[in-house]
Amino acid sequence: MSSRNLDQLYRSVIMDHYKSPRNKGVLDESSVTVDMNNPTCGDVIHLTMQVEEGTVKDAKFEGEGCSISMASASMMTQMLKGKTEAEALQLADTISEMMLGNEYDTSIDLGDIEALSGVAKFPARIKCATLAWKAMEKGIGEEESEE
Repeated sequence: MSSRNLDQLYRSVIMDHYKSPRNKGVLDESSVTVDMNNPTCGDVIHLTMQVEEGTVKDAKFEGEGCSISMASASMMTQMLKGKTEAEALQLADTISEMMLGNEYDTSIDLGDIEALSGVAKFPARIKCATLAWKAMEKGIGEEESEE
């Protein structure tokens, strides 16, 4: 597949998640709640997760922001379900490396999240793409410190 076709495919995946976000809403019985924003561009996220015995059982988000920010949150909440806290944090590290254009563990199946790899070409958008992931890391960190 040509680079141009791949870019177009990635854009369509991002727009699909932006226009039809998965897991949009708030969990009534969440064990983790995090609010974060990106003051540079105005992206805002409210993340709720149900974490039981060290595993993310469910995750939802609400927020406002650019297509990259909201698509990333949609993709993240899909990916987190069933992951242990350690797996979720490892995934966040992998995503961060990918967003920065660094080498990352390609053996991990990133699914739709791989569509965000092009963000590395636009440094100003990296914070948009990683906002939800930073919220998740903060939430898991706070949840672990309460135990």
